[in-house]
Amino acid sequence: MNADDTGLDAIAAQVRSLPPLPAEEVHELLGAVQRSGDRPAQDRLVEHHLGIPLREALVRGNRGLDVFDLYQEGTVATIVAIAEYAARSDAPEGLSQFVSRVVSVHLDHALEAAAIERQEEEAFVRDAQLYETAEVSLRHRLGREAAVTELAAALDWPEDRVAIVAEQIARARELYDSDIVPYLDDDADDED
Repeated sequence: MNADDTGLDAIAAQVRSLPPLPAEEVHELLGAVQRSGDRPAQDRLVEHHLGIPLREALVRGNRGLDVFDLYQEGTVATIVAIAEYAARSDAPEGLSQFVSRVVSVHLDHALEAAAIERQEEEAFVRDAQLYETAEVSLRHRLGREAAVTELAAALDWPEDRVAIVAEQIARARELYDSDIVPYLDDDADDED
């Protein structure tokens, strides 16, 4: 069992321990939030609606973000939804449905953003592999480092793309090198 599972179990237990609020109390709490921005009233409404982001997170789990991250995103959406609803209405009848719609849309957008980010990362990895292959091939063929124009021609890329990929690879190499240097220094010390 990992830490996220334990955290989710605790959240689920907390959600189960909070029974739905009576409509009269929801009406009073919404009114308090609407009239004076009563923070404890808003917190109580949020707390009693945390089952919604948990349910929506579980439905969407493992489709690009883990369930715990989705729950956290859904909790933020719940807070926003309750504040928006309270600003418009103190009628308890539509609150849960409104929160559910807002959380659902928010989580769908979060998953979409995660998928786009993952695609961009995968595309960069492919570009980096192509760049490095072309770089090595041209170095062997030319007997020297290839110029940006030569790499651009070999890859059939614009020169600015070659420069961007080269810069990103150089940064990654620096980061990687700086991460392993302490281990190499330790090895050198051990040999003394």
